[in-house]
Amino acid sequence: MTKLLLIDDDRELCQLLNEYLDAEGFTVDMAHDGEQALARLDSQSFDAIILDVMLPILNGFDVLKRLRQSCQTPVLMLTAKGDTIDRVVGLEIGADDYLAKPCDPRELVARVRAVLRRSSPAKTSGSANPERLSARDIVLHPASRSALWRDKELPLTGTEFSVLELLVRAAGQVVSKDHLTEEALNRKLTPYDRSIDVHVSNIRKKLTQAGADKELIINVRGAGYMLTLSDEQAP
Repeated sequence: MTKLLLIDDDRELCQLLNEYLDAEGFTVDMAHDGEQALARLDSQSFDAIILDVMLPILNGFDVLKRLRQSCQTPVLMLTAKGDTIDRVVGLEIGADDYLAKPCDPRELVARVRAVLRRSSPAKTSGSANPERLSARDIVLHPASRSALWRDKELPLTGTEFSVLELLVRAAGQVVSKDHLTEEALNRKLTPYDRSIDVHVSNIRKKLTQAGADKELIINVRGAGYMLTLSDEQAP
């Protein structure tokens, strides 16, 4: 059974979501403040985390920062409705996705399943030579959801891996933000949605920390993003 950690100080909401998630086949543990959440994460492993921004003792951002120091467990952040800044900050720190509160439990389940798919190793057909993707010293192994830059492991979240995989598969071509959003985030791009921009920014940071050029992935204004095949393609 898929094990979730639900972190929210609203105990009544937690109980309602717990009942709904349980009916959908998830096992749910709950924490109601940031300190309690970190204690749970230190003692147990979870398949995914639902994390509210507004928490007592340690807020959701602090919990996520601590978590990302040691693991890439998928995180869906719950943010105040209309609070764009919280969404961007959460994604910059390493959240896989966000959902505004109050949320429809059905959409919550759909988002959780989407982040789980993005973080899970791909099923292979049993071939002795599983798929390996490469471009410009980036090597991806979709079966294990692992990424390398010149033999250095890139600590990508599941969502970041999905975005980079799309760019590597289309290396040398512009990939629109609409396509990246639909394929990597499993939803339509909406006005003012900067999720893909933030995920690409995070990927760039991790690549440059590993030694890649900052212009490896470029933004083609009004069109999307491209993984360049040569330095000549960069502006």
